[in-house]
Amino acid sequence: MSPVDSSPSPASGAVLPGLDCAFVRLAGPLPMHRARVNRAQWRAAPSAVRSMGGRLIALWGIDRRNGQGHFAVACCYGVGAGLVWLDLPLEEATPADQGAPIPTSYPDLSATFPAAARMQRALADLTGLQASGAADTRNWLRHAAWPADYFPLRREPSGRERFAGADEAYPFVTVEGDGVHEIAVGPVHAGIIEPGHFRFSVVGEKVLRLEERLGYTHKGIEKRFAGLSLERGAPLAARVSGDSTVAYGWAYCAAAESLSRASVPARAQWLRALALERERVANHLADLGALGNDAAFAFGLAQFSRMREDWLRRNAQLCGHRLLMDWIVPGGVRTDLAPQALAQIGAECDALEEQVRAIQAIYDGHAGLQDRFAGTGCISAALARQLNCTGLAARASGVGSDLRADLAWAPYDTLHVNAMRAAGGDVAARVAVRFAEVYESLRLLRLMARDLPPGPCSEPLGAAGANGAGAGWVEGWRGEVLVTLETDERGLLLRAHCHDPSWQNWPALEHAVIGNIVPDFPLINKSFNLSYSGQDL
Repeated sequence: MSPVDSSPSPASGAVLPGLDCAFVRLAGPLPMHRARVNRAQWRAAPSAVRSMGGRLIALWGIDRRNGQGHFAVACCYGVGAGLVWLDLPLEEATPADQGAPIPTSYPDLSATFPAAARMQRALADLTGLQASGAADTRNWLRHAAWPADYFPLRREPSGRERFAGADEAYPFVTVEGDGVHEIAVGPVHAGIIEPGHFRFSVVGEKVLRLEERLGYTHKGIEKRFAGLSLERGAPLAARVSGDSTVAYGWAYCAAAESLSRASVPARAQWLRALALERERVANHLADLGALGNDAAFAFGLAQFSRMREDWLRRNAQLCGHRLLMDWIVPGGVRTDLAPQALAQIGAECDALEEQVRAIQAIYDGHAGLQDRFAGTGCISAALARQLNCTGLAARASGVGSDLRADLAWAPYDTLHVNAMRAAGGDVAARVAVRFAEVYESLRLLRLMARDLPPGPCSEPLGAAGANGAGAGWVEGWRGEVLVTLETDERGLLLRAHCHDPSWQNWPALEHAVIGNIVPDFPLINKSFNLSYSGQDL
């Protein structure tokens, strides 16, 4: 393992029982452990994690041929002990100086964690590494324009290649039977939403099956990270998904600080949390309005849009950007907040809470809205566990974690976050969780503004070091955002992997719509509000 991963770690059994490998503790505010494993240990890990009630968080591939002569695959699990990062070198790959490599495959994870299926397909498209034994090996990010031998995350491509478009015959799963027909929606939609294709198999208006096809917004972000310094990578991470710029910015900076063993002032940690909660409130306000609109209640959209606009304008006054872009930087935050600005936050939160509660009373008492919300788009607790759902979508089904409460780091360890859950698993439950999280975030914001510790708001990051690794893990408004970083022998980024919780929750949407009618799909889809951009790097 890398020199920066050498801090003491508990015995392997305490991190992941049944997995006999040497874990090292990564620097950072959350408990994070990394280990190099062999194939047998890689195969054993999913069952061990499941037995602990853990979950798969992310899966990705790495081309290390320049420095270490091999490809590798890596995955992260969430367990009671924190984050577990497993690294499987594929030593059978031909070294870089012996011609084009033909790497071997790696053991499939999707048999235990279905959410791994699309991650494995994306990994194959980007690196050429295949999951042995996987049931679904269709392309995911690779549309018809990419040549068969083009793998953008290998060292050979520059990322500047351009290919002519071509027609594609994607092998959707077909449903046959009397009265069954297909409805194809997208990838281009009305309005300004991102592209995604939805293939419905229906009888009348009842949905029998939905299959998604994403990957239309592939931007080459992970390729762009390669060769950047830790400082230059931060603005790129903040642009992975525009509605989660704080979550990605914080996760990236935490990973950079983990890798370089930098210390972050207490005041900066509190200011980062303040920005994260403002981001959470802004997105919940937007979704609550859109959900009302999708149920033909335009009044809700108008009111929540007004509230959100006022909130975003205040963001710009506080931090210089409506979406808080680039305010979080490696080592802290870019600018401090003046005492006068902090003094106004409490009154602002009080005023907003009063308005939100007034509209919630209308939502809760509106028979038409509740008829559309209740019982629509259900995901049971058992299904949420099976599908590895995360974040708000999981908590609305009564399961799932909230890192702010379950593995609280500063300042959440002193603020005592209440993780909001509901039992219904339907649109109504996801609406209820959003309302509850708005109130909880407003409570936290009042405390942060009142109790913000004194001191500097940033510290120098320091040298990255060669062949290092670090991770950042943050509870964004959708769920867990993870960023992992590796440096090369020059101390520049070799691999940066940014993981969005939408990877886990897009498959759940396919299940949530089954048995509902087609006109309810926009409502169900908005109740999850998943990111295209965040899972299409």
